[in-house]
Amino acid sequence: MNKETATLAGGCFWCIEAVFKRLKGVESVTSGYAGDGKPNPTYEEVSTGKTGYTEALQIHFDPGIISFKKILDVFWAVHDPTTLNQQGNDIGTQYRSVIFYHDEEQRKIAEESKKHLAENAKYQKEIVTAIEPLKSFYEAEANHHDFYDKNRGYGYCRLVIDPKITKLSKDFKGELKEEYFG
Repeated sequence: MNKETATLAGGCFWCIEAVFKRLKGVESVTSGYAGDGKPNPTYEEVSTGKTGYTEALQIHFDPGIISFKKILDVFWAVHDPTTLNQQGNDIGTQYRSVIFYHDEEQRKIAEESKKHLAENAKYQKEIVTAIEPLKSFYEAEANHHDFYDKNRGYGYCRLVIDPKITKLSKDFKGELKEEYFG
């Protein structure tokens, strides 16, 4: 089977992990740290915003079921690509919006997707999402994996992630795995 990997950063990795694991064709998601700095950064180190890493998600998907372009469509819809180094109350370079491409085809698709979004004037402000080659990715500590599904009652999950899941369910219902309907 042909698999691809996408690496995206759009704020807290708990948020984007919860979104992307629900899509048909996504085989696995891994929360972690993408960027360029010392090897094996920890959450505490990345949280300082001084490591050169951002909270990110690696998405392993079947392009025969979901395309990289469709993954980007969801990405644009579930975070604000106009805020520099910030998503809501999460502030710092570790929360910046980035598409980390794995090859030239992904770079091209990402640039076209960003250009299309800008041309359609959905946002009043400039889209600041960076498009960068993936230099390194380190998996986050185990307590960060499946955080939303394990902690649905946690205030951050209810206030920040629930609205993203609601939007996903409304705008991309046809893309959801069956176990996430309703």
